[in-house]
Amino acid sequence: MTGQADLLAQFSNALATRAEAARNAIVAIRVGHGRHITGMVWRSEIVVASEQSLPRKDDFEVVTADGPVLTARIAGRDPGTNIAILRLAGSVAPPPIAAGEAHTGAVALAIGADGMGGASARLGLVNLSGAEWHSRRGGLIDRRIVLDLRLARREEGGPVFDAAGACLGMSTFGPRGQVIAIPTATIERIVPLLLKDGRIARGWLGVALQAVAVPDALRETTDQSSGLMVMSVVEDGPAAQAGIVAGDIILSIDGKSTHRFWNIARQFGADSIGRKPDLRLIRSGRVITVQTTIAERPAA
Repeated sequence: MTGQADLLAQFSNALATRAEAARNAIVAIRVGHGRHITGMVWRSEIVVASEQSLPRKDDFEVVTADGPVLTARIAGRDPGTNIAILRLAGSVAPPPIAAGEAHTGAVALAIGADGMGGASARLGLVNLSGAEWHSRRGGLIDRRIVLDLRLARREEGGPVFDAAGACLGMSTFGPRGQVIAIPTATIERIVPLLLKDGRIARGWLGVALQAVAVPDALRETTDQSSGLMVMSVVEDGPAAQAGIVAGDIILSIDGKSTHRFWNIARQFGADSIGRKPDLRLIRSGRVITVQTTIAERPAA
């Protein structure tokens, strides 16, 4: 029993040491009304945060390790990968960040900011480490990393470490409330682009879509059971210019069925802009084909 107790104590002490060492890797980003979220110190003057949790404004206050408060300004946002970057008015000393590889079943330690210069920690497991995937906004995420741990809203955007202290990525809330990590490789790829242009150009049709069932009478004709109904169309957007109207049910885009939304999201990357896909859709009980031109998604 003594040997087992010693091993448990060593494990506990190692986790505490990891959490303490991570304090310099995080800041608390004040988002108003006494609330904050967590940001990762990426470079001495650059902080990475969860884009979906940052209010739509340009300037923020951040609380760094041990409490000094600095101002920060948005330098870029990418809803597609849920990455935002802020440029600090001053500088901090970031700890070295070594990228780690997520493995299903491995220990994961998620670090958050407590809002007063300290850190909080969450211990869990890598529930799933899968292949690359595309978000609903068309962003390419290098690995699907699902975490089996709890996460408070204020802790979102902090680093996630493996048992060796390597960084698996940035914690955030994913589809259906899952806690996921945006991989370090994705952050490394997106940050330089945001520093250069402030945004990532992606394709856009200018429609709001909702998954619906294909009418029974047309299932045999269309050879699929569901599609995406056009709920609204942006005035003068690509879809509007192609004559697409609210109520149309899109069945496929260039032969790719809309039965799985992820098949469609991957078609709207930066290289899709200017492409002219054929949209097969249902309108007024008939199956028709319409061609449109993918445009660049507006910055707003």
